[in-house]
Amino acid sequence: MTDSHVNHNDPSLATDYDAPEDAGEDVKLRSRDQRLALQGEPKCVICGRYGEYICDETDDDVCSLECKQAVLGRIAKALAPYGNLLPPKKIPMVDECFYVSDADNKSGAESMASDLRTKLDIHVKGDVEAPVLSFSACNLPDKLLHNIEAAGYDMPTPVQMQAIPAALTGKNMLVLANTGSGKSASFLIPIVSRCVIHCRQYVSDKKKPLAMVLTPTRELCIQVEEHAKMLGKGLPFKTALVVGGEAMAGQLYRIQQGVELIVGTPGRLVDLLSKHEIELDDVMTFVVDEVDCMLQRGFRDQVMQIYSALSQPQVLMYSATMSNDLEKMINTLAKGTVVISVGEPNSANKAVKQVAIWVESKQKKQKLFDILTSVKHFKPPVVVYVGSRLGADLLANAITVATGIKAVSIHGEKSMKERREIMQSFFMGEVPVVVATGVLGRGVDLLGVRQVIVFDMPNSIKEYVHQIGRASRMGEEGEGIVFVNEENKNVFADLIDVLKSGGAAVPRELANSRYATGFFYGGKASKKRKNTG
Repeated sequence: MTDSHVNHNDPSLATDYDAPEDAGEDVKLRSRDQRLALQGEPKCVICGRYGEYICDETDDDVCSLECKQAVLGRIAKALAPYGNLLPPKKIPMVDECFYVSDADNKSGAESMASDLRTKLDIHVKGDVEAPVLSFSACNLPDKLLHNIEAAGYDMPTPVQMQAIPAALTGKNMLVLANTGSGKSASFLIPIVSRCVIHCRQYVSDKKKPLAMVLTPTRELCIQVEEHAKMLGKGLPFKTALVVGGEAMAGQLYRIQQGVELIVGTPGRLVDLLSKHEIELDDVMTFVVDEVDCMLQRGFRDQVMQIYSALSQPQVLMYSATMSNDLEKMINTLAKGTVVISVGEPNSANKAVKQVAIWVESKQKKQKLFDILTSVKHFKPPVVVYVGSRLGADLLANAITVATGIKAVSIHGEKSMKERREIMQSFFMGEVPVVVATGVLGRGVDLLGVRQVIVFDMPNSIKEYVHQIGRASRMGEEGEGIVFVNEENKNVFADLIDVLKSGGAAVPRELANSRYATGFFYGGKASKKRKNTG
């Protein structure tokens, strides 16, 4: 093997990365021959060691020929029922009546689009394209359509039906939809499509970023980037992850090698842009996920600083919750923004059964232990939300000691490596309970989780909506249990509204409280607890 890491004996293995000084001349045959990955380096998709090579067939990072064969073996196994052919494409639903309209049928098409929106509870403000009933109606690249199907998307969700065709036209958008409704795919699919088409039209040796996605947490960034890589597999589409806790040098090098999409947190991106010259003038699409959180104090200045470095891109903003003040602020960021909402903003996911339990603070631990040791009520894997980092550590330890159930904590003070290992153990079933702060409260798909317990009710009803929303993904039923007592009086009125809107029972103590109407909320009586997640 040469220093460029292109194996001339096996042309299907190639890489973008420089060779380490101790690299040998030959491609490593077995996984055990490869070293462990250093911080910021690519990892093998099979064993997690240093991803020294890239498999041309799949664009996956691999460490050796052994793992390359494992990757190809997976594909062969998946395609086995179809012989050597790709799976046949499913016949798309006929939706031309919503997507195509000529002069004679314009009013009829608009009426049918309006009827469809009404049935799907879609609301729009501004001139928005008609919704579609299939991904194939969006004129996407064939390989992208195949990747969408391989990812398990049989048909678009309501937010995808409306947001994807609108985003493909280049409009600025604010999209509001419930947690777990498929919002990430509704901006990633248009990004991949537009980037691929651009790369085919404008061939250049020097690739510059074409899209950027900002999210508030490292966990959500990792998830979004993984989703983007899955949709862009086999296409001229590469990504870079720019988050804290990882070596900046590796992130910078990845961008300099040429990527189409940057996914990052605002703080790390500002840090990177202030220290290094990165050309962003070709960025066509700028996504701000969890926009209600991102335009609050702390993130807002960083978001605006990044936006000012771009050259008038399309702006896509997404969230499950929104306030009138923030909606006005958004119009200053992106003029002519159309608004798409699915369902009722700021409401809980209807697929999540809410269970509110009135329990005094001193009794909360015992109540939690009772649930976790109950064969009837414990539905692992479970996420327990608390209000502080120290509280997460102490409660996780208490759960393990008192119940014998393995529990670990995850919060902002833990390193990126620790957090990744914890989530991997959680998803693999090795750890049935994770005690988390807000780092897992927004946007993150907690695969397999159908029960969350809000141990410490947050100060904001919006955060509560996001937290219990983690118990449902794409309409699957879940359960959100919340502990509430007099200490949470500042959110009583809002909580009662959310519980009632979801058809949940309201505890007698909560309903009869003098704070239930919200009349007593405000002033010195409502001292907010600081969230240190």
